[in-house]
Amino acid sequence: MWGWGYDSGAWFWMLPMMFVFWGVAIAGVVLLVRFLATPRLDGFAGLDAPRRRLDAGQITRDEYEHAKRILGW
Repeated sequence: MWGWGYDSGAWFWMLPMMFVFWGVAIAGVVLLVRFLATPRLDGFAGLDAPRRRLDAGQITRDEYEHAKRILGW
């Protein structure tokens, strides 16, 4: 009667499209949460170990500066 009624077969596509829609929506939320929850490494993360060793007195200031140059800082 109205063109897209239940007797025209449109209901046949409603269920699969609903699953596709909700699947994409849930996958998007999961990916967003995983992206936001992943720890980021800042540019100074490579210097953490040499900095700790310098603080503990295991290496000298010159060795620390050498490590910085090797790492590109």
